[in-house]
Amino acid sequence: GGGTSEVAVISLGGIVTSRSLRVAGDKMDLAISDYIKKKHNLAIGDQTAEEIKMRIGTALPEKESKAIEIRGRDLILGLPRNIKISSNEICEAIADTLSEIIQAIKIVLRETPPELSADIMNKGMILTGGGSLLRNLSELIAKSTGVPCTLSEESLLCVAKGTGVMLENLDTYKKSTMTKK
Repeated sequence: GGGTSEVAVISLGGIVTSRSLRVAGDKMDLAISDYIKKKHNLAIGDQTAEEIKMRIGTALPEKESKAIEIRGRDLILGLPRNIKISSNEICEAIADTLSEIIQAIKIVLRETPPELSADIMNKGMILTGGGSLLRNLSELIAKSTGVPCTLSEESLLCVAKGTGVMLENLDTYKKSTMTKK
């Protein structure tokens, strides 16, 4: 969900290695809000931060930056104020959060058995979930890890559809879901 990033290598219906971290979309929203507060002396709400991320957020700086006008409360005067913010500013704001996610990916890749590493290099990684919809995220991950990375079809529905498949085949997946770590 918006508060957790899961990184896993899955093979033959089971999890080979994984890492879970409490860094995801919500933390990006907070980073955007903090950035605007520090750089523009403007307080914005959580919904505004999320809207900015969804509309112009990007994981990599862009040559042709997008911009939107946002409203918030001026921290000095206490009055409402509008500013324009660019996609490259949002990229700067969320860079640390994305770096944490990339570190988790690198750790999982290091823990992956060598036999599977070749398959991962051939087939690449697949991003799922709402956070994967951040523009240029797959390119950033591929560039940072050297492993091809693509966005799944219907990223927002992957978890729900996967859970449905798992429930339909519970006997098959029971072993991999019930094991303790």
